[in-house]
Amino acid sequence: MSDRDTRHQQAMQKLKAHVDEKVAAATEQRGLLLVFTGNGKGKTTAAWGTVTRALGYGYKVGVVQFIKGQWECGEREQLVEDPNLEVAIMGTGFTWETQNRETDTAACREVWVEAERMLADPEVFLVVLDEITYMLKFGYLDIETVKRALENRPPEQSVIVTGRNAHRELLALADSVTEMQEVRHAFNSGVQARRGIDF
Repeated sequence: MSDRDTRHQQAMQKLKAHVDEKVAAATEQRGLLLVFTGNGKGKTTAAWGTVTRALGYGYKVGVVQFIKGQWECGEREQLVEDPNLEVAIMGTGFTWETQNRETDTAACREVWVEAERMLADPEVFLVVLDEITYMLKFGYLDIETVKRALENRPPEQSVIVTGRNAHRELLALADSVTEMQEVRHAFNSGVQARRGIDF
C-alpha cells in the first residue's frame, strides 16, 4: 500500500470513529422542526422532497402553501393523488400581485385554520408551512400564535417551515436550520422561470 493510500485509510478510520460516536450519542426520538430559509432557490423544492420521502413510507402529510399555491407546482401535481397527502392553499396567491392587505390577511388566516388543524392531529407525520415566513413578516399572522401551535403539536410530528427572512423566534425554536444562499440566479439575468425546473 502506498503512503497516499495509507494516509487515506487512516483519515477514513478517523472519520468513521467520529461518525460512529455521533450516531451513538443521538438517542432521542421525536418530531423535528426544520426551517429552510435564505435568499437562495430551493427551499420549497427541498420541502417537497421531504414530503415525497414521508409519503414513500406511507406516512400522512399536510402541506399548507401560503404564497405559491395558485402557481403551477410540478411536485404537487405528481403527488396530489396520494391519499396520505392533504394540501391547503391560500386563496390569493402572490401577495405582491394582490396588493390588498385586508384580503391577504383574511386569506392567510383562513388557511391558517387548516394549518392549526394539521398541527394538532397526531395522525399527521409531517406538516409543511410553505412560505409562512412572509405571513409573519407582513403581519398577517402573529408569531406567538404560530409558536404556540408549533410547541403544542404532537411530539412525533415534524414540521418544515420555508421562506426568506425567517423570524428569529422560529430560528431559535428550530431543531435544524438550513440557509439557502444565492450565488447566482438565472432569473436575475433575464432568464424566465422554467416549467419542470423552477416550478
